[in-house]
Amino acid sequence: MTGGEDRGSPKTPRRRGRPARTEAASGPGARERILEAARTEFAERGYDKTTMRGIARAAGVDAALVHHYFGSKDDVFAAAIEVSFEPALAVPAVLGQGPEGIGERLARVFIGVWENPATRGPMLAVLRSALTHEAAAKVLRTFVLRRLLERVAAELDVPDPRFRAELAASHMIGISILRYVVQVEPLASADPEEIVRMVAPTLQRYLTEE
Repeated sequence: MTGGEDRGSPKTPRRRGRPARTEAASGPGARERILEAARTEFAERGYDKTTMRGIARAAGVDAALVHHYFGSKDDVFAAAIEVSFEPALAVPAVLGQGPEGIGERLARVFIGVWENPATRGPMLAVLRSALTHEAAAKVLRTFVLRRLLERVAAELDVPDPRFRAELAASHMIGISILRYVVQVEPLASADPEEIVRMVAPTLQRYLTEE
């Protein structure tokens, strides 16, 4: 072509690395969409079958953005469960009124998490995967035991608070497996308030008796 012909502006060379992102894909709501997608994917597929690409596809973002925010599948799994379970809010709800009635409050908070459809799915993903995958078992230990039950027990003036927390955890996780995973009757269809009423005295004894 002659010099008088307009070739247009030269194209900017495409850089290697993360693809260009639109505001919709990388804006302020992207992290929340990724977490929401992760909760759904883990709940429906379980830990082993969920992939970072699948989470990204469900969230409408590039897979590199998921890695950017969370690093690994273990990390996004833990973050999704933390948002669902919110142990930081559960601890004050359990401890708020002192040792009296703490067993009932603990049972109510724990059963409430499972009865809420928004949080039941992620917790099912954790429980189903924890028996076969260490990452899920680690999340279960971290969020159910250390960040909830151990913090509750540590505030009580009793010996062996960690052991007591583990006993309480074994009781509540056993109920969760039978009611929500295996769905054993009549426990599976029992009224949640009846479950709270029945287990509260045992939890109270674990956490407060000398």
